Amino acid sequence: MASLQVIRVFGSLVIVLASTTVVAREYELLIRDGMIVDGTGNPGYIGNVGIDGDRIAAVTRDSSTTGKREIDARGLVVSPGFIDIHSHSDFVLLEDGDAQSKIRQGVTTEVLGEGNSAGPRVGKLGPKRVVVDGKQTQWSTLAEYFDVLDAATTSVNVASYVGLSNVWECVMGQSFDRPSEQQLQEMEALVDQAMKDGTFGLSSQVMMPPGSLATTDDIVRLCKIVAPYRGIYSTHIRNEGTGVFESVREAIEIGERAGVTVDVIHLKIADQQFWGRMNEVVAMIDAARKRGVNVQANVYPYTRGNNNLSSIIPPWAHEGGEEALIARLKDPEEHEKLKRDIVGTIPGWYNHFTAVGKDWSRILVSGNNQYQGLTMDRVMALRTNGQKAPDYLEELFKILVEQDGSVGAVYAHHTEADMNLAMVQPWCSIGSDGSAFATEGPLRRGNPHPRNFGTFPRVLGVYVRERSLLRLEDAIRKMTSLNAVKIGLTDRGLLASGQFADVAVFDPTSTIDRATYTQPFQYNDGIRFVIVNGEIVLEDGKHTGARPGRALRRASD
Repeated sequence: MASLQVIRVFGSLVIVLASTTVVAREYELLIRDGMIVDGTGNPGYIGNVGIDGDRIAAVTRDSSTTGKREIDARGLVVSPGFIDIHSHSDFVLLEDGDAQSKIRQGVTTEVLGEGNSAGPRVGKLGPKRVVVDGKQTQWSTLAEYFDVLDAATTSVNVASYVGLSNVWECVMGQSFDRPSEQQLQEMEALVDQAMKDGTFGLSSQVMMPPGSLATTDDIVRLCKIVAPYRGIYSTHIRNEGTGVFESVREAIEIGERAGVTVDVIHLKIADQQFWGRMNEVVAMIDAARKRGVNVQANVYPYTRGNNNLSSIIPPWAHEGGEEALIARLKDPEEHEKLKRDIVGTIPGWYNHFTAVGKDWSRILVSGNNQYQGLTMDRVMALRTNGQKAPDYLEELFKILVEQDGSVGAVYAHHTEADMNLAMVQPWCSIGSDGSAFATEGPLRRGNPHPRNFGTFPRVLGVYVRERSLLRLEDAIRKMTSLNAVKIGLTDRGLLASGQFADVAVFDPTSTIDRATYTQPFQYNDGIRFVIVNGEIVLEDGKHTGARPGRALRRASD
């Protein structure tokens, strides 16, 4: 309370603040005396974050503030919760909404839907049916998926793109035919409805069918539907190896012609023939940005990528789906053509086998089968009793037939130097390309890529603290506000009054990833507290069981 003293000076009435008694502001939750790194890239400072309800009420240096509940953050960094711009948790969150491997990294928002999204599931694709909490559930649209997710509850917030592959298959099924004009119009209508449902843009995976069946013109048409909604085009480009320059150029062209922001998913040079040429890719993107095309990218901090052994099989063999693929793999008359295309070149096709120099030791099995955790050279040795087989590709065909056409695999196909050069670019953010797995329960399965458990702590521990590749403030920006701005989240990604209270608190001296390629089921060290929409989900490194996450829908104009 302030007391006022009235003084008359030469007949005039002057009110003077004679004494002031300050009443400290009390917040529902106060994070006290931490190093505030607010997500802007500006230098950090010691201060407090006050939270009321699901919002940040104040970020202040005022030491007199108090909280009904307080977190002592002395010696710790307080930052916005991390936004994973490239996640695959679409369905695992319905198995276990605790999102353990993401929450424990400091992730508070996941952006889903690379190429394949949870919806739409209409026409030739049909509704998605899953079991949630023991009950059969289904949906056909992304709006319905968001409702299912909210009802199931999650610890993280979730945003999504609409996947090009979904849109294509809803209309075309598993056919490789060219769509008619009417069918393209049907695709446009599906994208428009998805944007109305609250998605943040169109995402494509155009390396393999069905996404690869879409031409540049097709994608421009669909992106022109996204543009009026201020949506983004997020793309896994057609060829990250020998066709990387042409593929990045195509992504830029799409953004320029359609008038949309472009985000290149996990930017890399994934073929040893072109290693060391990331500077040329960076120059292409910089040149486009200078002429007004908003082209950006994201990376994960690893030099191996995840795909499937079936990606070694040429695209034409996938027409008709898995049953047709397996039939071709079983047919000896198809084998010579298959092998000729695998060891040779198909124009425009990204060939994972040649990308790793046809070296089986650089392919690690991550699928849930008897070979998980083994490199393919060891798999081949086991299958041939240590004798060199006359044709390992024949063995590959047999493995895929035995495993119903699908075996997860990790490919060692790009370099640290190229990845680092991409990472330091101001327009390049961080995304995991991973899912919310767990070290226990049903989500401990297979031999997943370590990025599922370690992406964000690895950036902080390796590339900030150990190697000084990034300033702490720049790294935080790449994991928070840069990702928020990309998709148009205006109320998350910063520590500022009025923002939703998504917060990560971590120890800058000890935060580090622990997951490895052969032992991925390990949580990181150093992430102490994670707050989502004002509720503590991780407390002193332990999951509280809270599920305050929300399905985030693009705001309508």
